[in-house]
Amino acid sequence: MAFTRNKIPCSADRLGLLDPQMIQAVVEASAFQIGKQYLSENRVRIVEADGAQITAAVIGNSGLYEQTIRLKDGHLISKCSCTIPEEPICRHCVAVLLEYHRWSQPRQPRKSPAASDTKPPSPPQPTGNGQGKTVPASPSSVDVKLSEVMLFIEWLQPAMAAIEKGQALPSSPEITAGEVATWIHTIRNLEERRLDSEALQINLEADLRDREAYVGRLTQQLQTSLAEARTAQTTAQDLQREVATHKELIAKVGELADEVSRYDGQLKSMAQEFLSKGSQLDKLAGSYRSLTEALKSIAKPIS
Repeated sequence: MAFTRNKIPCSADRLGLLDPQMIQAVVEASAFQIGKQYLSENRVRIVEADGAQITAAVIGNSGLYEQTIRLKDGHLISKCSCTIPEEPICRHCVAVLLEYHRWSQPRQPRKSPAASDTKPPSPPQPTGNGQGKTVPASPSSVDVKLSEVMLFIEWLQPAMAAIEKGQALPSSPEITAGEVATWIHTIRNLEERRLDSEALQINLEADLRDREAYVGRLTQQLQTSLAEARTAQTTAQDLQREVATHKELIAKVGELADEVSRYDGQLKSMAQEFLSKGSQLDKLAGSYRSLTEALKSIAKPIS
């Protein structure tokens, strides 16, 4: 059969028609066995269901998972919050389908002892006691016996007290069949469903607390990241201001370097002029020395 993940061609018009054999034929063997185990361990809770859609929750080995299964346009479409790569249906959806098939089967009506009779039961007839008087017939011929009703009432009082205190129901009276036994069985089934609902509620509340704690951690991490981002932004702004200040200093240093270059040229020109004037002074000093010597030589004969 060709199908895509989480979507299977299906000719059934109601989800309750999908029996275990049909489910086993299209899913992985391991997924079917684990789903069947979840069913036997009472891990499946049907939240809402009809012939076209099921909303449920399954207590898996790693937590609580939510499922939605529906029939649409000739296909069976399943969704689960787990991440197990089982195709086309995961073990949790298999468990939900198995539970819904068991849950949706019609219950057999209970037959009263007189159900096979075509005539309604005749009222009890009085019988003689041998002395011309009559005594009423024994009440054991009716469906509900007064003795069983009394036993049921005696059991019901401690049972209600146990339910109010959240304790286990007391042992049932020794009534094997009849309407009173049905009443007791119904009360026990209701109590079991109540306990199952409380267990599911506890698991859901625990899962909700875990998710709230996870969201709290994410929120704290987000706040820390935002604070770090604001700090980084402030640091970047400070660095930008420092870079602008350094650029201004570099520009001023460049201007000073240009001025130093101009002064250096001027100093070199002045040094060259001083050197030129120094050579001229040297020549002039030489001329003065020559003149002095000449004057000295002329002055000697005169004396």
